[in-house]
Amino acid sequence: MSTKATTRRAGGAILGAGLALTFACGGEQVEPLTTTVNTELGVVEGQALESGVLKFAGIPFAAPPVGDLRWQPPQPADAWQGGRDATEFSASCWQPLSPPGSFYDSGDIERSEDCLYLNVWTGAEHAEAALPVMVWIHGGGLQTGSGSTLLYDGESLANRGVVLVTINYRLGPMGFLAHAELSAESETGASGNYGILDQVAALEWVQANIASFGGDPDRVAIFGESAGSWSVNYLTATPLAAGLFHRAIGHSGGIFWPMPQPGDAESEGARVAERLGASDLTTMRAATVEEVYEAAGASELPIFVGIRDGHVFPNDIHDIFAAGEQNDVDTIVGFNSDEGTALFAGPAGITVADYRQSLSDTYGEHAGAMFAVYPAEDDDQARVAAYENTADQFFAWQMRTWARLQSHTGEKPVRMYYFSRVPPWDEAETYGSYHAAEIVYAFDNLHKTRELGGDEIGPFNHAWDETDRALADTMASYWVNFAATGDPNGDGLPDWPVYDPEADGVLELGDKIGVIQGLLKDRLDAFDAYYEDLRGNG
Repeated sequence: MSTKATTRRAGGAILGAGLALTFACGGEQVEPLTTTVNTELGVVEGQALESGVLKFAGIPFAAPPVGDLRWQPPQPADAWQGGRDATEFSASCWQPLSPPGSFYDSGDIERSEDCLYLNVWTGAEHAEAALPVMVWIHGGGLQTGSGSTLLYDGESLANRGVVLVTINYRLGPMGFLAHAELSAESETGASGNYGILDQVAALEWVQANIASFGGDPDRVAIFGESAGSWSVNYLTATPLAAGLFHRAIGHSGGIFWPMPQPGDAESEGARVAERLGASDLTTMRAATVEEVYEAAGASELPIFVGIRDGHVFPNDIHDIFAAGEQNDVDTIVGFNSDEGTALFAGPAGITVADYRQSLSDTYGEHAGAMFAVYPAEDDDQARVAAYENTADQFFAWQMRTWARLQSHTGEKPVRMYYFSRVPPWDEAETYGSYHAAEIVYAFDNLHKTRELGGDEIGPFNHAWDETDRALADTMASYWVNFAATGDPNGDGLPDWPVYDPEADGVLELGDKIGVIQGLLKDRLDAFDAYYEDLRGNG
């Protein structure tokens, strides 16, 4: 056990005995941070890890959204008396379990509607340390995921000098169902977007409490991957999150296409209510969560996502950014080289004719331009072109659009990355630098992957080498520097320039690290033309 860990545990025992252990810091007497921390709602009792990092799990940041609070904005949690155990994670928010053996199989997890909790890792020596704060928002399509996933363990980043927070938020129909009656009962006249409001509530908790864990509420960086990056994008756009964070990192996900409208979302909510046999909100709220999910499973639209409701989002995110009305913060965005391999492989039997028809159905008069930049001469090429087109639409185009809009309308700088390292494992040739491959590097958690899956789950059983370890060290250094100052650069790191739309320079994070120009330009320009036309016709 490290000396630091021993000191902290001893300090906790002495504090528990009612004695004041203090030391000099900047001429003032301050108490060392221990496993016992006082928050606004009460005392939490965490644990000291062998590295010296203190870990606090399962801290409530809002009341359980159950009963009458189902499909309501998050409400304040109740205070408690005495010390609250904070050594165990809470249940994950309710979600469908992954099919066994699927690429992103999360296993058999504990699920509950009572899930609005967060977790904190801190390396601060004392509460006055004012370390930068990083708040991770998990991915999963806004339908699955959890802040307690081992891949997101915050010990390594905390050891680098930040306070790391992970959060839960309501998912699927529990977090994003809209309904006319829900809108009518709301003070804002809007419904849906409860999962986003949960994230805002978690950031409000950070502002109110993180200083007690040695964090600086004036240096909060939010970051997330996939739907977690959607969430970062949502939070940079909503006025409700203004002032709650100061930096943003988006890994592979933005929402710059048209958002669902309230009428469509409320109509889908009415269909869910009909399938439940519910004639009013009381009956809907009395249904079991399993019944709600069964009714929502027949959803005709992918509507359980962020809605342009006039309250959380007064406009589409693209238009908010275009008008310069976003929360203007230092920003990093990026994507991986092979986002589609684990997500959009498509049917094995697709033909060139099928592919052409799909482009026509999706892009209309832009289909020819799309085929020109995603060509296919045979059926094998058609399958690859199809998932590359979809992956670029979901990821590469979204992130370049984010970078370009921020650079045009924001005063804070934006930087862009391209993650191309292929993690070494048996199916590396098939999956390449797949969706989410970069997370374990950014968290410097390569050593955690064996625990995740061992020999049973291939994607998490990588044979890491020195290239991987060096890249993880570099990425984690960039991320921590950025959280601290808004600039990822630092001693010994390759220079990462501010993004310039004209030069289109992107920092490649791969076997080698360096700036590349004009990445996927022709492809992404084709999407620019398509969406510009779509907005013009809207």
